[in-house]
Amino acid sequence: MSNVAAFFSIMIALSFYGEAKADVVTDWNRAAMKIVVEAKVNTPMANRTMAILQTSVYEAVNQITQRYPSSSPVNEEPASIEAAIAATNRVVLGELLPSQSSHIESLYRASIGALPDDALTRRGIAIGEFSARKLLKERAGDGANTVPSYRPVTQPGTYVATTLPIMPQWPQRKPWLMSDATQFRPAPPPSLDSEVWVRDFNEIKDLGARESVARTPAQTELGRFWETTLPVIFYGIVYSITDQPSREMTQNARLLMAVNQAMDDAIIAVFDAKYYYGFWRPITAIRNGDLDGAEATERDSSWLPLIDTPIHPEYPCAHCIVASAVGTVLGAEANGISAFSTTSDTAPGVKRSWARLEDFVAEVSEARIYDGVHFRTSTQVGREMGEKIGRLAIDRYLRDEADAKKVDP
Repeated sequence: MSNVAAFFSIMIALSFYGEAKADVVTDWNRAAMKIVVEAKVNTPMANRTMAILQTSVYEAVNQITQRYPSSSPVNEEPASIEAAIAATNRVVLGELLPSQSSHIESLYRASIGALPDDALTRRGIAIGEFSARKLLKERAGDGANTVPSYRPVTQPGTYVATTLPIMPQWPQRKPWLMSDATQFRPAPPPSLDSEVWVRDFNEIKDLGARESVARTPAQTELGRFWETTLPVIFYGIVYSITDQPSREMTQNARLLMAVNQAMDDAIIAVFDAKYYYGFWRPITAIRNGDLDGAEATERDSSWLPLIDTPIHPEYPCAHCIVASAVGTVLGAEANGISAFSTTSDTAPGVKRSWARLEDFVAEVSEARIYDGVHFRTSTQVGREMGEKIGRLAIDRYLRDEADAKKVDP
């Protein structure tokens, strides 16, 4: 067994004996996200994977606990929640991340091996497998596998960069919460003859340059911290809530479902806007500052951003919309918590903490300016879109107990 698989097995086994930090739902979420990272999938695919997984987990857990109403068949006999969660993770991750099948299987075998070989375990496995396969079937036609048909803009015979942007088919996907990908499509980016454009251009030219003298060391650290865009960067903040001792397992499954569906819809919405407007990135704009018609935007032919520019259009900011969606959803169940924190793969050894969710969301926006990859207007628009999507998740899943009983996921 690899070191990675061994770590997963030990962590889950500990959760079954009550020594883990949280509950089986969040312990499996931690393990699943590590598998996603190991699979090296891009951010949109990672968000889709986790949304399918956590929705399946919630439906399996809730079928057993029956804490909230559901359209799934009512489970009349007791069943092992631990077995159901293990089976759900095995089926969903195995289907969506086949390159990690050996890790997934090792983790599953270790977790099931820690349970009694009895009818409770067998019923739990059956419930988990049913939930996973049901949702995988429902989402198989959501548009994620549509063949990309992006057409580079060029003149006949003129060379353009041959690296295609990622996921141009994502706006064709079926959302979880929105009516369609265009529901929150924003107004166009700033006109190139506007004062806002001049402000945005010169701000990021100074603060976002790789060798910037205007950016402070603390700002550079923020930029590096938020360079990673995989959903794992947000989970530490989610765990600030799910790890609270007052939390119940089905609550956590429901919250993780709501958060991941909102994150996935945020990516669908932002990619719709990105490919609809096709707005240029700072590196392109600044190296062509003499072509935008604005006298106050001077060209810098060798300008580079602090981090590598993502391979998709600039407007709006994807990291910002996801952060805002997460912060909005979590705000519905923060319940007076005043300590939120997370870590980052791109800033090893650094832990960021906030007293308010609003501060974390604002920090992400600032960091993307320091990174040199997003104009300020783009970060503001992304945050506004994310809040709207987060509120959809709250309305559907996170009302008080009385209202929740009227809601069917």
